[in-house]
Amino acid sequence: MHGLGNDFVVIDAINQTIELTPEQVRFIADRRFGVGCDQLLLVEATQTDGVDFKYRIFNADGSEVEQCGNGARCFARFVYEKKLTDKKTIVVETYSGIITLTITDDDQVTVDMGQPDFEPGVLPFVPSEDDSVADNRYTLTIEQSNRTETVEFSAVSMGNPHITLKVEDIDRFPVIETGTILESHPAFPNRVNVGFMQVLDRAHIRLRVFERGSGETLACGTGACAAVANGISRGWLDEQVEVMLPAGSLHIHWQNKEHNLMMTGLASFVYEGQIEI
Repeated sequence: MHGLGNDFVVIDAINQTIELTPEQVRFIADRRFGVGCDQLLLVEATQTDGVDFKYRIFNADGSEVEQCGNGARCFARFVYEKKLTDKKTIVVETYSGIITLTITDDDQVTVDMGQPDFEPGVLPFVPSEDDSVADNRYTLTIEQSNRTETVEFSAVSMGNPHITLKVEDIDRFPVIETGTILESHPAFPNRVNVGFMQVLDRAHIRLRVFERGSGETLACGTGACAAVANGISRGWLDEQVEVMLPAGSLHIHWQNKEHNLMMTGLASFVYEGQIEI
């Protein structure tokens, strides 16, 4: 499946017993020798009252992560189309907590992403004395292209860690080079997802995301949510924003800190198959 080109192998672990090692995940995710995907999703039964399903998320490098917005939309369509449920509003347990997914009449999926958490310790990240936690404005000095540069960013957790850099032109900005450096920077001991945001106006942004463990992807749901949350916190954006990613758009709505952030977008099936692991 894919959500705006962010592609997933989705496995039903309810009707079959399966436990995957990191090596097996890497094999499946390999685009030349396996199936090929940005992330692998395991659909599992839950033991939690009031919850319909549990699902686990694995990066292409075999690491397990907390949350994935595009994956959540694919998950919702998968369990509904496979008749694992007849509900169009589905409550799901993830590594980072409980989320609610709603399938719309036009087969898009709205994901209740919960509250953005701007506490830097949650990422985790320890600000310097010169940073402004209240303004969500941080800086790091990095070595890039044989020179020392200071980059400014905002930070937020959407159930997984994100930083967002505001850039003038994401087509010209060295996303791969800067993303590689920041994703594994010692300031982020659990690594971090890095978003590069170009603000077109208060309701429209362009975004590229370098995801930890996967590199740059065509779309990142939590990255889109993080960019909007960070943009609103900095006073750059309004409460409803269209996020234009390389493979399509997501619609993000975050009214204020009294409300949860909502993300709406497409999720598509590509093909089904079997693989021996």
